[in-house]
Amino acid sequence: MSRYAAPPTTRAPRALRLILPLLGTVALSAACTTGGDAPDSASSTGSPTTAAATPSPTGQPSASASVPVTIPTSAFVELPVELRKSPRRPTAVTEALPKFCGNEFGTGGRQVTASAAMTVTYKKAGEPDSNVPQGMIHQTIFTFEGDGASEYLRRLRGAVQACPSYDQGGNPVTVKSGTLPGVGDEALLVTRTWAATSLNGERTGGNTSAQIAVARVDKVVTVFHDQGWEGSSGNPTILDRTVRDGVQAIDAWQR
Repeated sequence: MSRYAAPPTTRAPRALRLILPLLGTVALSAACTTGGDAPDSASSTGSPTTAAATPSPTGQPSASASVPVTIPTSAFVELPVELRKSPRRPTAVTEALPKFCGNEFGTGGRQVTASAAMTVTYKKAGEPDSNVPQGMIHQTIFTFEGDGASEYLRRLRGAVQACPSYDQGGNPVTVKSGTLPGVGDEALLVTRTWAATSLNGERTGGNTSAQIAVARVDKVVTVFHDQGWEGSSGNPTILDRTVRDGVQAIDAWQR
């Protein structure tokens, strides 16, 4: 709007002076009522195009982050058709991350700029769709600023090593971890083992195991949490393939 003002000796006609404030009121009212809430980016009735990027469960995005981060659906892994029981779907980050002795995997801190999660349900290759799934893999993606991604891995390694076992509904769970070579810039593989039980919680003999893989790609960290169906063991072969495909998806997104 021009800042030019009429000379003191010039006065607008009285009718015009009355109309101008009314026009300003109408314009302000229109500005406040134009448009509505944006539709959800991930609807339960259609294929999502982006995953909701939310703060870490234990920290807020850093105030110094200059550009808001949106984590697209394409950054998440999708299983090949022969292993896919159901398509990937959005999941709450707090539900996707595993918990052992505490909130080991939710220690993103204030360097997190965004986080989102999705879940895929898998089956054994060649099995008919009428069979029950073999398991689910929850994938969480964190984006960081600065050295936050490498610091997350450092803290996570220490937290996992400090929790060699924990109690899961009265059933002791042992935890072992090691490096996962050839995945991203660095990667961690965690294996949980516990006594096998029936759906009623009765011991059936033998052990059940599941794995969590964590990989860093530059300033992005992704967590893959494999859960066997109804308390059964996960599938390490499918998890390994999913992790490597997932790292490639993130690398493509970051280019």
